Amino acid sequence: MIDRIGDAPLLSLEGSHDSFSYWVDEKSPVGPDQATVIKRLARISLVRKIMKKWSVTQNLTFKEQLEGGIRYFDLRVSSKPGEVGKETYFIHGLFGIKVWDGLKEMNSFLEQHPKEVIFLDFNHFYAMDDSHHHFLINRIRSAFESKLCCVQCVEYVTLLYMWEKKHQVLIFYHHPLYQEYPFLWPGNKMPAPWANTTNVHKLLQFLETTLGERSRYGTFHVSQAILTPRVKTIARHLIRGLKNTLVHRNLPMILNWVKAQKPGVMGVNIITSDFVELVDFAATVIALNDLLLEED
Repeated sequence: MIDRIGDAPLLSLEGSHDSFSYWVDEKSPVGPDQATVIKRLARISLVRKIMKKWSVTQNLTFKEQLEGGIRYFDLRVSSKPGEVGKETYFIHGLFGIKVWDGLKEMNSFLEQHPKEVIFLDFNHFYAMDDSHHHFLINRIRSAFESKLCCVQCVEYVTLLYMWEKKHQVLIFYHHPLYQEYPFLWPGNKMPAPWANTTNVHKLLQFLETTLGERSRYGTFHVSQAILTPRVKTIARHLIRGLKNTLVHRNLPMILNWVKAQKPGVMGVNIITSDFVELVDFAATVIALNDLLLEED
């Protein structure tokens, strides 16, 4: 059974949206990913507290997410304007932990679980010039070393292939500098269409449509099972925050959609969600792989 699952190129994996946002620093300046008007308003500490309620999309640390079955991580990165050096931080409105600290935490898990494979998707960069990128890329290489899987045909990347090569990490890097490093996969190999809606019915229709339109070969695919607040949503529910306003009440319907999916070519590949621990999301997504055995 392991061989049959391990030889399938596109397994169904669970991922987290804004994976690093379990901790953001409400005392630091607002990040460069925000509009100028927000930066001005955020000089008021109460505004930053409200921002935190809407910036946090996960409760679990990287280690806890990994232990819970999460294998795809959605990462946004920034330098801190005015800070000396090239250090980079995770960011979602407010600054999170240093990227280096997150990479070390993940690598520690991989050292203890040599057959586990993770996907790191660096898809947004802010306030970073080429020197910041080279610094970050060298940090990535230092953290994972021989665990990094170099770019090649997506269909070759099966669990059996990764185990044989002793690779555990695929890095997707949405910046032209990926071309200079063989272990950086281009961002177009990990498309992640975004519904950008607060309506769960529109979200599910969008997920169905984009699955039907996805490339049959040559890429992975992310289904973002997330709802995105609009400005008026935040204005109406300032204190409640993202989890209590959008996530809690819509998760059951989203989970039912997940249960009806199939993995493999033209099916689901990676499904991301907010607050991955609220329901048994990871186990539900992973269980879809049993359908590969039934087909076999």
